[in-house]
Amino acid sequence: MESSEIYHIKQQFILGAYKSLLNVPLPDVNSPDYDAALLYKARSHIALNDPASALKLIPEDSENVALKAVASLARYVAATESAAKDAALEELRDLSVEIEDEAEGTERAKALVRVLAGTAFARAGEVEEALETLGTETEDLEAVAVIVQVYLSINRPDLAKKQFERSKRWAEDDLLLQLIESNIGLVTGKDGYSNSQSFYTEQLANPSMTSPHLLTARGVTRLLRNEIQEAKSDLEEALHQNKDDAETLAAIVVAGGLGALKKNETEEYWSQLASAHPEHPLVVDVNQKAEAFDELLAKFSVPPPISV
Repeated sequence: MESSEIYHIKQQFILGAYKSLLNVPLPDVNSPDYDAALLYKARSHIALNDPASALKLIPEDSENVALKAVASLARYVAATESAAKDAALEELRDLSVEIEDEAEGTERAKALVRVLAGTAFARAGEVEEALETLGTETEDLEAVAVIVQVYLSINRPDLAKKQFERSKRWAEDDLLLQLIESNIGLVTGKDGYSNSQSFYTEQLANPSMTSPHLLTARGVTRLLRNEIQEAKSDLEEALHQNKDDAETLAAIVVAGGLGALKKNETEEYWSQLASAHPEHPLVVDVNQKAEAFDELLAKFSVPPPISV
C-alpha cells in the first residue's frame, strides 16, 4: 500500500507535472518511500530531456533493478552516438532477463523494469521488442499505457482500444486509466473529442497537477475541434511554462499553419523545433518530403519553347 505522499507524486508524474514533482523534497533516505520518490524524480528529469540530472540522483552502486533500469534509460536518452545508444539498450535487455529470476527485486520493481525497457525499445523503433517486453497480456496499468502509445504510434487504434477494454476488467477507475482513454479518444476522435477535452480541462483545474503537458494536450484537442484561437491560447501558455517542449512547439507550428499565427511567427517556431528537436517525427517527416521534392525537381527539365 503506497503512502499518500507517493500517491500524490505518482499523480503528478502521470499528468506530466514534472517540474512540480521535482520541487517536492525527497523523503529521508531511510524512509520506505525513498526509492519510489527517487524513481519518480529521476524519470521526471528524463521526461524533461535532462538525463544528466537523473543520473546524478541514482547511486552508481545501487542494487535496485528499477533504479538500474532508470539509469540505463537515462544513458540511452543522453547518448548521441549509436554505439552508446546500443550499449544502453543492451543493459535494458540484460535487466529484462535478470528479473525473470524470482530473487531479483519486488514485483513492482520488475514491472517498472519492463516499462522502462519497453519505453526505450519503442523510442529506438524496436516495436516488436517493446511489445514483447511489456507483455500484451500484462496487468500492470503503466505497461498498458505504454503499449497503447506504441499501438497509436503505428496507427493501430483498434489494438489500443482492445488493451483499454481489457484493462477495464481488472484495473480500478484511476487517473491513468482515464488518461489512456483520453489519449485513444484524441486519436480516434470519438464523440468529437469531447471526452478528451473534458478530462484535460478537469485536471487543469487542480493547481498542484497542472502542467504544460496538459495544456498542450488540450490545445491539440482544440485544434482538432477547430477551436483555433483557444488552442493558440493553451499552446502559448504551455510554451510560457516550458519554452523548449517538442510536442508544444510541433502543435503551435500546426496552429500557425491553420492561421493562428503570422507567417514569420510560425517560421520562428518551426526553426526552433527543427533546431532543438531534429528527431521529432514532424521534423523528420517534413525533411523527408523536402528531400523527395528536391530529388524530383532535379530530374525535371524545362522543355525548350515551341517554335510557332
